[in-house]
Amino acid sequence: MIKLAIVGTGGMANAHATAFKNIKDVEIVAVCDVIEERVLNFAKEYNIDKTFTSFDEMLDKCELDAISNVTPDSFHKEIALKSLNKNKHIFSEKPLAENYPDAEEMYKASANTNCINMVNLSYRNSSGWQNLSKVLHNNELGKVRHVDASYYQSWLTCKYWGDWKEEQKWLWRLSEKHGSKGVLGDLGVHIFDFASYPVGNIKKINCRLKTFKDKGEKIDEYVLDANDSFISMVEFDNGAIGTINSTRFATGNVNRLELNIYCDKGAVAMKFDDPITQGNYYSICTDINATSPNNDKSLDWEIVKTDPTPSNYERFITSIISGKNDQPDFKRGADIQKILDSCFLSSEKNEWIDLS
Repeated sequence: MIKLAIVGTGGMANAHATAFKNIKDVEIVAVCDVIEERVLNFAKEYNIDKTFTSFDEMLDKCELDAISNVTPDSFHKEIALKSLNKNKHIFSEKPLAENYPDAEEMYKASANTNCINMVNLSYRNSSGWQNLSKVLHNNELGKVRHVDASYYQSWLTCKYWGDWKEEQKWLWRLSEKHGSKGVLGDLGVHIFDFASYPVGNIKKINCRLKTFKDKGEKIDEYVLDANDSFISMVEFDNGAIGTINSTRFATGNVNRLELNIYCDKGAVAMKFDDPITQGNYYSICTDINATSPNNDKSLDWEIVKTDPTPSNYERFITSIISGKNDQPDFKRGADIQKILDSCFLSSEKNEWIDLS
């Protein structure tokens, strides 16, 4: 039985607790949060025996195999390095760190241990996306030429998820002072992984970030200065080009990811916005032999349904048991963080940034 502790009891901690409790080889033995009332309530809800308000104390007093790190971004590095130093397997929320130097340090630390390390890029759980990626990795559609990817939410214009002006869980995401990297850090980390893993490494990027609130605008202690939207142009190592964009002002879209990849022998696409199918399908178009506009086959897209794939949580536990580190690992998390840092730099300098 793998003994696991959860660190942090914010919104995503509920997803971690639920997922790990449903894996037969795992026992959640402890939970830690700096706010005692919150950690006690969390422990009661998920029937966890031991509670701590000090991570160091928990590491010293608890018999643990693994750590699930659900703390705010600014604590990811500290928690990960301390866990690895104690030879604990570590499953970290995204983004891996606040910046690339920290993420690289975390990756290098993990490489010097036998500890399993993974970052929760949660859309890796989509079986449609996993199978779409295999089509491209197997070169079934030839050379990739063009990529369009987007991640759209609307909680700055709609109240589907609550009122951002009144709820702390949303307000901190709009404030750099409170550790937010804006929509780039929150959603960009997903869409850049979503777009680049099937295609290959991004070589160059040109990005624009935009904050739509007035300068200095604040609610209580939250200065609303984090970016709300970004657009980017990219060039991949294989020569393909594309656009990758995201915003929180996309009225009519609750949580929609879209990916279109066009190759010289066909195309693949998927939309991830259906809570029922959870991305368990993709579309493919392979008929490139149309001879006239009247040949309807030239427009035929086949919908490919796929069986569910193991979640990141399940793959983390399987990795611990097998001793073989699955993806996405800290190296991948660091690579994505390098892209995010380059986006900030590109927007600041108004120029292309070379990532190679």
